[in-house]
Amino acid sequence: MVKSFPVIWLLGLSGAGKSTLARSLVENLQREGLPVELLDGDVMRAQTGAHGFTRKERLEHLKSMSDLAASTSTSGKIVVSAFITPYEEARIYLRQKCFRYIEVWVSTPLEECERRDVKGLYAKARRGEIKNFTGLDDPFEIPKQYDLKIETLKSEKETAEILWTLLKERI
Repeated sequence: MVKSFPVIWLLGLSGAGKSTLARSLVENLQREGLPVELLDGDVMRAQTGAHGFTRKERLEHLKSMSDLAASTSTSGKIVVSAFITPYEEARIYLRQKCFRYIEVWVSTPLEECERRDVKGLYAKARRGEIKNFTGLDDPFEIPKQYDLKIETLKSEKETAEILWTLLKERI
C-alpha cells in the first residue's frame, strides 16, 4: 500500500475565507516541521492557464486539481487546497481519488461573501459582466458529506485557531 499524506480540501463560496484559512493552516503545519503543499484555486488557475467556468469546464479543472493533490499526497506532502468546488460530483471524485481526504466546508453566508469581496466579482456578476458565477447564476451545491464545517463570521485569527484545533488531531 502506498503511504499517503492527508489532502485537506477547503471549499465554499468566493469570499468565504478559504484561501486565508488555507494559508494559516500551511503556516501551522510548517511550524510543526511537516511537509506541506498549498494548492489555491486562484493561483492554480493562473498557473495552469485554467479552464473556463461552465459546469463542464469547472469539473474538468477540479478533476485535474484532484489528481494533482492525490499525486502530491502520495509523494510525501500534506496537501492543503482551497477551491470553491461547487458540485457534489467533484467532491465524490475527490473522495475516490485521495486516500486520506479531509473535506472542510467553509460555510459563509452569501451576503457576507459579497460584503468581503475586495475584487468586486459579485458586483460584476450581478451586472452581468461575469457569467456562471457560483452562488448567483451557477449553483453551489451544499455538501452532503463533509468532515468539518467551519463558519467564518468570527475574526480571521479566531477562525484559523478553531480550524487548526479541529484538524491537528487528524493529521
